[in-house]
Amino acid sequence: MNPKNNSRKMFLEIVKQLRQLIHDEQVAVGGKLPSERELAERLQVGRSTVREALRSLELLGLIETRRGEGTFLSDYRKHQLVELLSTFILQESKSKEDVHTTREALEKDAIRTICLTEHLQKLTIWDAFVERLLQEEVLREDVIREILIISDNRLGLKIWFLLKQFAGEPYRSYMDSEEKRAWIQLLTSLQNGDEQLAVSFYNEWLLLMNRGEV
Repeated sequence: MNPKNNSRKMFLEIVKQLRQLIHDEQVAVGGKLPSERELAERLQVGRSTVREALRSLELLGLIETRRGEGTFLSDYRKHQLVELLSTFILQESKSKEDVHTTREALEKDAIRTICLTEHLQKLTIWDAFVERLLQEEVLREDVIREILIISDNRLGLKIWFLLKQFAGEPYRSYMDSEEKRAWIQLLTSLQNGDEQLAVSFYNEWLLLMNRGEV
């Protein structure tokens, strides 16, 4: 077997076991991981192998090592994968377009899921959101994020958090009055379980949000 392939498989296996350990022990963001020595014993591999895996994860920002304190789990939403992709992959306009298309597909799927799930339609949070849209300034990403969270697609939410960062300034801006109107109609359609109308208002909102970029 090619030594490089063997080393790669070993690394991936260590990362997989680390992920399982974090899941089994319910290590939260900011939580401390076992020491390098303990990990080597528990995973039954050499400390140098564990050290290499931890170093790679730290470079990506998935974990953080604090001198004299230990190794801690970082927030995946802040890790460096976004910057790496932006630097080395997302230089072509087609790649950037694919990112936006994928993000929008996740958002539409979340809207459809809620429209097709009766107990989600009836949540009181929708009335609260409508009231907030009427009374306050609202960040675009705040509403979309709640839609993703309530739809309960955890993998989709994690992917969305990464893709959303490529949207840049538009998602970090406040909705104007026309956007709010579209969202109020969207939320009303969502409560009524009208999938087609809800997605239609979502598409209208996209046009409103992007009209200044054309």
